[in-house]
Amino acid sequence: MSIYGATAMASPKREGSLEAATRHPLDWKNPDFYNEASVLKEMERVFDLCHGCRRCVSLCNSFPTLFDLVDNSESMEVDGVKKEDYWQVVDHCYLCDLCYMTKCPYTPPHEWNIDFPHLMLRAKAVHFKKDGASMRDKLLTSTDLVGSLAGIPVVSTVVNSLNQNATFRKGLAKVGIHPNAIVPAYHSKTARKLINEEKTLEPTAAEPTSRTTGKVAIFTTCYGNRNAPDTVEDLMKVFEHNGIPVALMAKEQCCGMPKLELGDLDAVAAAKEANIPQMLAMINDGWDIVAPIPSCVLMFKQELPLMFPDDEDVKTVKQRIFDPFEYLMLRHREAKLKTDFKQSLGKVAYHTACHLRVQNIGYKTREMLELVPDTKVELLERCSGHDGTYAVKAEFHEISMKICRPIVSKVKQSKPDYYGSDCPMAGDQIENGLDEGANAPTHPLTMLRIAYGL
Repeated sequence: MSIYGATAMASPKREGSLEAATRHPLDWKNPDFYNEASVLKEMERVFDLCHGCRRCVSLCNSFPTLFDLVDNSESMEVDGVKKEDYWQVVDHCYLCDLCYMTKCPYTPPHEWNIDFPHLMLRAKAVHFKKDGASMRDKLLTSTDLVGSLAGIPVVSTVVNSLNQNATFRKGLAKVGIHPNAIVPAYHSKTARKLINEEKTLEPTAAEPTSRTTGKVAIFTTCYGNRNAPDTVEDLMKVFEHNGIPVALMAKEQCCGMPKLELGDLDAVAAAKEANIPQMLAMINDGWDIVAPIPSCVLMFKQELPLMFPDDEDVKTVKQRIFDPFEYLMLRHREAKLKTDFKQSLGKVAYHTACHLRVQNIGYKTREMLELVPDTKVELLERCSGHDGTYAVKAEFHEISMKICRPIVSKVKQSKPDYYGSDCPMAGDQIENGLDEGANAPTHPLTMLRIAYGL
């Protein structure tokens, strides 16, 4: 039996198929999980199979890096690559999961049992356990700490001004932050404050459907709370317009996705212990959970259930957390969605985030936007290369922009009235690749609020 569980023969799965349920739990509490020799041996096995296939070469930079290492080796096979060079492949993986979901024909239950993202996660965990992380990477993934400090009223103004200052940004390059990367603004008036001040409907107004209770607790997320409060406010306004009362959990913290990508699994477990009880309390009181950031929803739908497969509370949250557009379209299915749109959106270039695609819910955002009269939606389903931290790091920024280039080209060709992504960071990444003076991205929730005339 492998670290990833037992295997069996089966045909390859495809995105959206029910076979996604066969993905093996992450056996991260097994001592062998952190055995460096063991993980290097497994990487050699998987890299050899990837080298013989090469279907994933167009995704992230992990695969071109691997194939270049092989092709430039003396043997032109994986056995000719130095083991210490394997970590270059690991560094370029930001766990988007697209190789597993859309390309690899050898995922479980295939006998070759390849789960490339979770192998990279295991390697990151081994590296973190052995060597820790740089101060830069610790700060970039400590979103609650940085956000609470940078969000202090006077401090936020100073931080936001400095982040737009070319001289200051050149100084940040010395600590590994690329001067051309877009970094998010910080807001002292958080989403949680906005919701507490502005929510209007009472819980008694809730109208359930077969899959939804009709009242929603918003997990604002650290990014939504501190960096994109207007987007969370748009979510609230759209939901209330549709007769869906909104509330907040008593408290919340980062979902743990940044620490997962760092390989700090103990920090992920600590975040789970903080968030799951709060979510469960709301669920037990009849509330569904909705979060505006796809990566955060995925954390509770996939990563925590795979890390804690026997935790019943985690299973409950998995079943009751939703993407906003998934939730609205579930209600539309039962005629519980208002379609009293006041304004066309015209031509929309819509980028679907990787961590939304791998939720296996279909293109619900596109379906929702297409309900708006006289609106044409062009779907952009390539990875933006952002990842939250990858695109801002000095050593990876240029590569991230190269990954995003096909999306940028599509937006330029389309000349849309609006463009944007479910992931606000992906929206910023696209903007960063456009010509100077281009319009800023518009989040799909904001588009929907505009269409409703709210």
